[in-house]
This record gives sequence, structure tokens and C-alpha cells, in this order.
Amino acid sequence: MIAATRSLVAYWARLGPRFLPFADAASEELPLSRLLRLSLFQVSVGMALVLLVGTLNRVMIVELRLPAALVAVMVSLPVLYAPARALIGFRSDHHRCALGWRRVPFIWMGTMLQFGGFAVMPFALLVLSGAGESARWPAWLGPAGAGIAFLLVGAGLHTTQTAGLALATDLSPRENHAKVVGLMYVMLLVGSIGGALVFGALLRDFTHGRLVQVIQGAAVATVVLNCLSLWKQEMRHPRRGTGEEPASSPDFVEALRHYAATPSTRRRLVAIALGTLGFGMQDVLLEPFGARVLGLTVGQTTWLTAALAGGCFTGLAMASAVLSRGAQPARVALTGMAIGACAFGALLVSAGAASVPLFVAGVLGVGLGAGLFGHGTLTMTMNSATREQAGLALGAWGAVQATAAGVGVLAGGLGYDILAAAASGGLLGSSLGHPTVGYTIVYGIEILLLMAAVGVLWSLAWPARSVRAESTVAGSSP
Repeated sequence: MIAATRSLVAYWARLGPRFLPFADAASEELPLSRLLRLSLFQVSVGMALVLLVGTLNRVMIVELRLPAALVAVMVSLPVLYAPARALIGFRSDHHRCALGWRRVPFIWMGTMLQFGGFAVMPFALLVLSGAGESARWPAWLGPAGAGIAFLLVGAGLHTTQTAGLALATDLSPRENHAKVVGLMYVMLLVGSIGGALVFGALLRDFTHGRLVQVIQGAAVATVVLNCLSLWKQEMRHPRRGTGEEPASSPDFVEALRHYAATPSTRRRLVAIALGTLGFGMQDVLLEPFGARVLGLTVGQTTWLTAALAGGCFTGLAMASAVLSRGAQPARVALTGMAIGACAFGALLVSAGAASVPLFVAGVLGVGLGAGLFGHGTLTMTMNSATREQAGLALGAWGAVQATAAGVGVLAGGLGYDILAAAASGGLLGSSLGHPTVGYTIVYGIEILLLMAAVGVLWSLAWPARSVRAESTVAGSSP
């Protein structure tokens, strides 16, 4: 029996690199089992994101009857910490720990911040809603406690993800960066989708006690997943933290200025911001668009999230496949943005044609384009960073990406509300008087943002042409 079990395990190990998605990201230095264990921090981040943006968003508005504006403020608080990701990555590059680690202390600190935020959050939300005995507490305590809890969780997940991605960059060979990026994105999707299913099932019969159990269960799961992720991953260097290393650390502002000094880095960051805005404004509009414009039921619109995730997964797999064969990450990102722009065009046409299949195809295209774009830009960032700058580079990417994503969601929601109100009030004219015109204008803005990002990133995809053009202009000048 033992021999048969060993033979079966060996058989699956041989099949893994051929059939399991992103299994070929493993290497001799970073075996598949260790790589999968390292990626568990992405599962905890995905779980936290879906709990904040999805599950709690609905619970606070429906079950706890909190004002939608207050809920929007609470959900957006974690984004405030996103710009600090560059500083976190920089500090993890140069951290001198007495135990000889650089990244592990930051992952642990982020884990504790997430745990603390989730531990406090359910009680703060109950006080905020004034439910039951919590009505006896001062009115200001609820918003203050909930705000602190959301900030702690946001700080924790940003810290964990930044240091975790930097550690993955340290441990993986340069030629495997594209495959590692794909695996990390997939594990983030696994955490998001799995968390949504589990939280939805546990909160089906909602009670205040069940809310406390679910959120504090998420706190415990975060600690378990992240501890498994970082266990025996980073090698210890005893010289760190002793007098054998330089006593002074580099200045962050100077290091950031040096990192952003090259035009290619600045163009890449601008393209990431524009592209993320272009893909992110639709996050809160797809399901309402399907319901109001095409008359889809609640059950039908819930499948849109699965379609979007399926398209994104396909994009990640395609990007990983072509990048592993030597394709340029900038061209993969450009392809993703072009597909995204066409997909948003399909969404616009589906409204006029009242075509549900075209609408679903557009949703799949948005997910596909977002997967290609995200994989390409993150691989560009990892490949352009030296070992000493990996944390700073990934922190800058995370700061720009997370901030743009938060701004995109907010701009999409507010933009639709303003445009819909203006259309209903007749301020846009009789031809644009339908309230659903807000959706089409927002989708049109997203197409323009993606096209602008294509223009910014174009010279990085074909650098030789750019150099020849610059040389021709310089030679023709007097």
C-alpha cells in the first residue's frame, strides 16, 4: 500500500509541470511545494479584500442598516495606506534584523496588523449600528473603532503583500519571474473567490453573534496562512543587525528619486496608473448595468463576477505562457489594454443592441485584458529591479496600482451618480436624458484611459524604434 501511494505521488509530481496551472514556476532553488506554501500570503490578502469590499459592504448596508455614504468611507479607508507601500518595500530592502531577516519581519508585522483589525472590527461595527446592548456606548465610539479596524486591516494587507512579493522575487530565478507572478495572481483569485463562497455560506443565516464568529475566524485564518507562508522561506544572514554592516541606511527620498530617475520607470508607473484606472472604474457598475440596462435577474448578475474572474484567470495563464517563451512584458500589457478597450466597446454596443451574449463577452474580455495587463506590468517591475531594489520597486508598483484602483472605484461610482442625476434632470439634453447614459459615459472614459496608457507604454514595448526616432530627430536638428 505504501509503495502504491509513493508511485501515485511520483506520478502526479511528473504530471504537475505539464497540466497544473503555473506549476512550471518552480525551480531547483524554489520547489513547487515551497512556492505554493509561500503564495499562501496572497490567499489571506484575497480573503481580506473580499471580506472588506464584498461581504461587509453588503452586511453593513442591509443587515446593520448603516448609511451607504458611511459604508463607502469605511471601505475606502484601507486605500489611504496604499501610498506607503513604496516606503515599506524600501525598508524591507535595507532592514537589519537581529535574527538576520529582511522580509519576514514585515510579513509578520502585516499579519499582526490584519489580525488586530479583524479582532476589533465586528464589535466596532455592532457599536456603530447601535444593535442590542451596544446602544449604551457613546455614539462616537462606533465610527472611531470601525475606522481604526479598517485602517489596521488595510495597513496589514498592504504590508504583507509588498514584503511577500519582494520575498518571492528574492527566492525565484529571474527567468521564472513571469511564472511566479502568474501563480501569485492566481492565488489572490483563489483567496478572493474561496473567501466569498465561505463567507456567503456562513452568513446565510445572519445574526450578530455569527458576524463576530466569521470575522474573528478570518483573523485566525490570516495568522495561520501567513505563518505557513513565511515558515523557513527566507535565509538568515547573521551579519544583518551587527556592527559588520553600515550603521546608516540609505535615505528613502533619495532612493525613490534615484529609482524614478529614468524615463522608462516614470512611463511605466504612469501607464500602470492609467491602465488600473481604466480597468477599475467598472468594478461597482457591471452588475447594476446588467440589471438596469439588460434586465438581468439577481441570480444572473452574480455570475458576472465569475465570468470576470474566469477571464482574468485566462489572461494570467496566457501571459505566463507567452512570457515564459521570451515575450516582452510591455507588449503583453499593451495587448491586455487593447483587448480591454475593445471589451468596453462591446459593453457599450450591448446596451444599444440589448444583447446579453455580447454583454457577457464584453465582461469576459474585460477580465482577460485585466489579467494580461496586470501580469505584464508586474513582470516588468520585477524584471527591472535589482536584488537591492526589489522591495522599493514592488512597493512603488503596489502604491500606484492600489491607489489607482481605489480612486477608480470611487470615481466610477461617483461619476455614474453625478451623470445619472444630470441626465434625469435634463442637464445633458433630451438626447442624453436616459439615466443609464451614466454607464455608457463611464465606459467611454475607461476606453480613453486605456488608450492613453497604450500611448504612454508604447515606447517601452518597442524601445529600438523609439531610440531610432530619437536619433533621427537629434541628427536633423541644427
